[in-house]
Amino acid sequence: MKSYNVDKIRNIALVGHGGCGKTMVAEAMLYQTKAVDRFGQVDDGTSVMDHDAEEIKRKISINTSLAPVEFEGHKINLLDTPGFFDFVGEVKAGVRVADAGLVVVCAVGGVEVGTEKVWAYLDERDLPRIVFINKMDRENANFHQVYEALKAKFGNKLIPVQIPIGAAENFKGIVDVITGKAYIDGKEAEVPAELKDQVEEYYHLLLEAAAETDDELLTKYLEGEELTKEEVLSGFRKGTMSNQIVPVMCGSALKNIGIDALMKKVVEALPSPADVKPEIVTNPQNNEETELKADPNGPTAALVFKTMADPFVGKLTLFRVYSGKVKSDSSLWNASQNQEERIGQLFLIKGKTQIPVAELAAGDLGAVAKLQVTKTNDTLCTKGAPYLLKKVDFPTPKFTLAVVAKNKGDEDKISGGLSRLEDEDPTLKVEKDTTTKEMLISGLGDLHLEVTISKLHKKFGAQVELKDPKIPYKETIKGKVQVEGKHKKQSGGRGQYGHVWLELEPLPPGGNFEFVDKIFGGAVPRQYIPAVEKGVRETMEEGVLAGYPVVDVKVTLYDGSYHSVDSSEMAFKIAASMAFKKGFMDANPILLEPIMNVTVTVPEEYMGDIIGDLNKKRGRILGMDPDQGYQIIRAHVPLSEMFKYAIDLRSITQGRGEFEMEFDHYEEVPANQAEAIIAQSKAEAAKE
Repeated sequence: MKSYNVDKIRNIALVGHGGCGKTMVAEAMLYQTKAVDRFGQVDDGTSVMDHDAEEIKRKISINTSLAPVEFEGHKINLLDTPGFFDFVGEVKAGVRVADAGLVVVCAVGGVEVGTEKVWAYLDERDLPRIVFINKMDRENANFHQVYEALKAKFGNKLIPVQIPIGAAENFKGIVDVITGKAYIDGKEAEVPAELKDQVEEYYHLLLEAAAETDDELLTKYLEGEELTKEEVLSGFRKGTMSNQIVPVMCGSALKNIGIDALMKKVVEALPSPADVKPEIVTNPQNNEETELKADPNGPTAALVFKTMADPFVGKLTLFRVYSGKVKSDSSLWNASQNQEERIGQLFLIKGKTQIPVAELAAGDLGAVAKLQVTKTNDTLCTKGAPYLLKKVDFPTPKFTLAVVAKNKGDEDKISGGLSRLEDEDPTLKVEKDTTTKEMLISGLGDLHLEVTISKLHKKFGAQVELKDPKIPYKETIKGKVQVEGKHKKQSGGRGQYGHVWLELEPLPPGGNFEFVDKIFGGAVPRQYIPAVEKGVRETMEEGVLAGYPVVDVKVTLYDGSYHSVDSSEMAFKIAASMAFKKGFMDANPILLEPIMNVTVTVPEEYMGDIIGDLNKKRGRILGMDPDQGYQIIRAHVPLSEMFKYAIDLRSITQGRGEFEMEFDHYEEVPANQAEAIIAQSKAEAAKE
């Protein structure tokens, strides 16, 4: 593939609800431009974009796939993003490095939750976009109904620049509203008589919108003068580039109808990297911000937006060059890690195919293998002119399960594999819970974790099961007691003798543990007092009530006795443990559970359902704040009720709700639930 000037490049993110046909639109573009010999199909696993084994198996996009197509002297870099909510991190990465969006909408399903979400992601970056109403060949396809729904949801800036000829099995072509020409089977044809009024109506909408982009055109239009086709096209391009106009187009990716016209509009109406606002970059040495234009002759700056782990090829790093050039077999400075990075062979990426290139210039997308320190969201730049580009805003993982090895001895393989997958996916988090000793994996939903575990097996040969995590309960007391512990053993030879009196009392929350030595007159010799404290601490770690760590207790050693021959550190340690266990059970012991600070953001119509659900989860509502048609609900909810909340919230709000959660404090578990937890803990201990 030849190199292109920055003004001839288009970086387009294909976004939309799951199942709208984004991948097939990309496949049709690849086939139409002869970038591939065969029209790839998602359903039969021959798709160029959905090449991952999990994608082929499930027939959905899981990763953002990259492929360049050459069209009429331009290079269009397609970023085909997933539509399922569990893989929204991939969408965010694709949108971050794109200059425009292609919003694919199903002609049958219309505006769906995913459409609303991706629209908001494009709005966050104020990216221009085209809407493509796909699947016009499907039964019950209705262009006008979908267009009206789009306009009702996103406003009057959506204007059809095409209308379909026929629908469902009768769909055979399109009419271009701007030129007033019809195209059937890729050839120019007469506009059907029944569509002429519709074409006229949409042309006037477009005329008005185009005129409003320019003061001279608006004056001419308001004075009743007719605008030339060139003026309309100029205003249309200006309006689309500034996101004042959103062209609505239609077609069928499967039948390859409307794809050529779509690519023409991408080239004509969407911006090149040279047309968009300069990137705001930060100098890490002094934190000063500056603007960076897409200039191939400027200082080098590239953002890593995706990392792919492959056990055979190694790590493949995908990046976008924002300024300057990146060359094969060179060195760049990783400003995020503050280290030099050796750059090997550069590639263009077409699905799973890697095409070697000598260099990548400003505005282009590509990849390099086997970087040592570079991760997703790092900036690569010239050492003498370090810059940090704005990172991809990845969502935080919200759905957590525990990982259990199916085969003994696989722990290292599992740990290494999950670590590699975590590098690949910033929306995945793997950690060891120090309290429960479990390995926890967190993601954006059940499908996300299911796919991760499947990848772990296929790529790294490790098989695991996922189960609900243990809750890191803690134990404490509410009462004050004095208790005796005596360990006396005589069975031939030297005996064992340790004897202590302890006082146990509660500390305020967060006090954790305090040990006080109040021994007078040598009732317990100095050398054995550390053993007493050790015996107490070890027992606290193991727990007394249900096997959970004990916190917020003050222990005072105030009396005891010893034997000049039989006493030892071990004997006093055992005596202290015995005393603590007995005293703990007599001091009104309770279980504590972690309480989370939860913030839920939902459209107003779901507020009642959400509050009802949080109440069922033993939540305490702290407050509510309206925010542009949404309600922000703040609550304290026990962690034990929140593990599956990502799924519950999605179900209640059809995917429109979001939530954040962080640990706040520990609280006493209600008595009836505490009994059940203690019983379950004892049953599990008996099994072991």
